[in-house]
Amino acid sequence: MPSLRPEQTVTLTPELLNLGKQPYATIYDQMRILVKEEKFQNQIWLLEHDPVFTLGTAAKRAHVLNPGDIPVIQTDRGGEVTYHGPGQLVIYFLLDIKSKKIGPKSLVASLQTLIKNILERYQIHSNFVEGAPGVYVDEKKIASIGLRISKGRTYHGISLNVKMDLEPFKRINPCGYEGLEVAQISDFDSNVSMKGVESVAKEEMQKIFV
Repeated sequence: MPSLRPEQTVTLTPELLNLGKQPYATIYDQMRILVKEEKFQNQIWLLEHDPVFTLGTAAKRAHVLNPGDIPVIQTDRGGEVTYHGPGQLVIYFLLDIKSKKIGPKSLVASLQTLIKNILERYQIHSNFVEGAPGVYVDEKKIASIGLRISKGRTYHGISLNVKMDLEPFKRINPCGYEGLEVAQISDFDSNVSMKGVESVAKEEMQKIFV
């Protein structure tokens, strides 16, 4: 699996920020503003969202089956429909990849590898599916990837299911696939904590991005 070259890994040097639980719409607006700023600085945000379904640019509304009281928000990231909620670690990558000559495919591959490395720390063996960005355990999706690149700057990122209520995923066709099942780290380690996964994620990101 391709990854970022060593010299790119060193020079990106993003700031890692833990933002806690945040409304999706607020963070979405902040990302779009930040990537347009003249004095842009590479940042990686770690956070959780209040319950929300988000639609990517390829999403079909028909894949939202029964949202109930959970809001549905159209976004400009790639991909289909997914769910965010408490107990899911969301990591947003606001990076200037153009100046470092990092290709989108290389970045996505590195994000997949990042998730795989985090899961390995919990003795969870994962795999990738050709043409379907994300990370799977057997045939269940445990993490999603969706990015937007604007003038060489990335935003949006990945979501990793840690210890959450998975019921809302039954209200949609996750990532546009009818019957796709989802998994989370707590399925394999009942003692897992969000704080612990955040710590592991930071350690693994520093191997790639710092």
